Amino acid sequence: MPINITMPALSPTMEEGNLSKWLVKEGDKVSPGDVIAEIETDKATMEVEAVDEGTIAKLVVPAGTEGVKVNALIAILAGEGEDAAAAVKSGGGAAPKAEAPKADAPKAEPPKEAPKPAAAAATPAPAKAEPAPVANGHAPGDRVFASPLARRIAKDAGVDVTALTGSGPHGRVVKVDVEAAIASGGAPAAKAPAGAPSAPAPAPKPMSDDQVLKLFAEGSYELVPHDNMRKTIARRLVEAKSTIPHFYLTLDCELDALLALRTQLNAAAPMRKTEKGEAPAYKLSVNDMVIKAMAMALMAVPDANASWTDNAMVKHKHADVGVAVSIPGGLITPIIRHADEKTLSVISNEMKDLASRARSRKLKPEEYQGGTTAVSNLGMFGVKDFAAVINPPHATILAVGAGEERAVVKKGEIRIATVMSVTLSTDHRAVDGALGAELLGAFKRLIENPMGMLV
Repeated sequence: MPINITMPALSPTMEEGNLSKWLVKEGDKVSPGDVIAEIETDKATMEVEAVDEGTIAKLVVPAGTEGVKVNALIAILAGEGEDAAAAVKSGGGAAPKAEAPKADAPKAEPPKEAPKPAAAAATPAPAKAEPAPVANGHAPGDRVFASPLARRIAKDAGVDVTALTGSGPHGRVVKVDVEAAIASGGAPAAKAPAGAPSAPAPAPKPMSDDQVLKLFAEGSYELVPHDNMRKTIARRLVEAKSTIPHFYLTLDCELDALLALRTQLNAAAPMRKTEKGEAPAYKLSVNDMVIKAMAMALMAVPDANASWTDNAMVKHKHADVGVAVSIPGGLITPIIRHADEKTLSVISNEMKDLASRARSRKLKPEEYQGGTTAVSNLGMFGVKDFAAVINPPHATILAVGAGEERAVVKKGEIRIATVMSVTLSTDHRAVDGALGAELLGAFKRLIENPMGMLV
């Protein structure tokens, strides 16, 4: 019996991927555990293993295909002793099984035929005035059932759910109904009863592709299609800025003591043998010490080590620090797990490994998903200070600027000190102003007294 090989979901949020490379060809025999393909997700390139034994009868999706939906058929495997051509012919796994149904998009039921109006009486009685129905047959004020996701999407797009016909169970408005209304230009909003306060105007919609391109002369630009990573980054940034009430706190930290300690620790690093000869067992960077300081600050101010949900505050028991890494086409945030418990040398070596594999898109989903906070450092580019966007489900992110010599006043005297500006972006729902200031103060104390990170 032929076996369908489908596009796997390599992360909880994956909806589609690019089939970048086949590592087998038609006619090859495979066993469970054999790597058969490389799939490029929005964050990484991952290997796909065979789960059954057999012969590759047909590669349905060619290498290099982009936007292959999760659960779409990508290959057919002939079972042991089965003819490959017969397996392809009877493989029954064509398009109908290519895409799994979405939970919030049940199959639309055919519209019920409206009852025919009864014949008019010879002398009709005066009709009682009733509210005029809207597009889906609901009168103003009637309760309309809609899923929470559908209501949120409709609210963001300025679409009135009472004007939609639901395709869900019992006429429930679901996600696909709202998306269809948006695609067709939006549903008309129901007229408010006389004397009712006017509803606020819907938020302006972003310019369409055609509207943008009309602003530029033809031939004066080049169109570069978005890849999965850039689409995901855009979606996540819009989500973060539209749903998280950001506020920002900035402090200056003196680095002279930290830089001196870093020099001493690097000089004391033992030598170890590598493929290229002997090398120090570690080489600490300022960023490594920033990661450690942020983790310890969160443990010192545990109420700030939290994530917001609508029903409860998620209080984390460890500090898992994500670190923004720039890669071609975007960025990714690998996570140092339990950074509060790890030594500086372990953090340094782990960060180098994660950053290297991030740039080659070899990270596993568990290495960049989750975390309790994040650090974004643009100091190496000479940036003095900036405000970073919070990455849900985090409640904080620390933006780190360059360390530079500045004139500071100490005991009435002007002195030169190496100063670094840091800005904490905070989710005001989870971390209030005073709590955020307490967290940033704890971070500053550790940076300016770095020996505290060694004990």
